[in-house]
Amino acid sequence: MKKSLGAITLAFPLPAFLVGSYDSEGRPNIMTAAWGGIASSDPPCISVSIRPARLTHEAILKNKAFTVSIPNSSLAVATDFAGIVSGKNTDKFAKAGLTPVKSELVNAPYVGECPVVLECELYKTLDLGAHTLMVGKIIDVKAEEGLEGEGSSLDMAKVDPILFNSGGDYHKVGAPVGKAFSIGKELK
Repeated sequence: MKKSLGAITLAFPLPAFLVGSYDSEGRPNIMTAAWGGIASSDPPCISVSIRPARLTHEAILKNKAFTVSIPNSSLAVATDFAGIVSGKNTDKFAKAGLTPVKSELVNAPYVGECPVVLECELYKTLDLGAHTLMVGKIIDVKAEEGLEGEGSSLDMAKVDPILFNSGGDYHKVGAPVGKAFSIGKELK
């Protein structure tokens, strides 16, 4: 029998994204966002939910752009730090030992140490109460060489992304359980 947990913010897995933007003075800033994911395939879009009180919220609305850097597990400490300190008082890039890289395509910085980066133009916003859903049209995806998987995809094990558990833990990706769009065919 299942036990009711009530209306809580729970989903598995949640990504640990580093969302990059420039503040009103043009300084690079990042924040950790775990509430996000792909929102559309055509046009290609990703979404992140950000509280209106956050510096990143204001910056994305002003610049109409942001980046999503996908950190690997070696960047767990820096990723957590970017989510617990405000960019209003701290240069998060410098303090975390990360390199801000100016995107050539959108008006936002990305994290040079992250293996995968999505450069996005702000496409839509949706006020959801405590958070605003920021939908970014993906202009380009940049990935370190050697992360390729089958076809045009990346090998998730090589990327080694950080996953967030809403209970307050970071995790690594586990072993595959089957080939998508294939293993279900046995039930046809």
